[in-house]
Amino acid sequence: MIQGIETVILLFFSNIMMTIAWYAHLKLGQFEWFQRWPLILVILLSWGIAFFEYCLQVPANRLGFEGNGGPFSLMQLKIIQEVITLLVFVLFSMAVFNMQLHWNHVAAALCLILAVYFVFGF
Repeated sequence: MIQGIETVILLFFSNIMMTIAWYAHLKLGQFEWFQRWPLILVILLSWGIAFFEYCLQVPANRLGFEGNGGPFSLMQLKIIQEVITLLVFVLFSMAVFNMQLHWNHVAAALCLILAVYFVFGF
């Protein structure tokens, strides 16, 4: 049980890092000083942030995978990852980009809940 909780926590924080690596440069692009950065520097910045994401994501998958004594199958790990990814992205987009949720976003979330239901075989 503890390995499962630790896995989810690590995946949650790794997704925060990856979301920042993928999308924060779009927000930073609003600043004139950042607009002057060449694309290669923006890429290197994102890669630098993504390095820390991998430092959390790889141990999470190793810890959580049933082949290593963890509680989750490979398919379950992937579904957990996708649900966390979308949850983190929604929160990030609302907080940083002032995006609003619409009915289709809620419908997509319900589909993810169904995916979790089916992959865990409840």
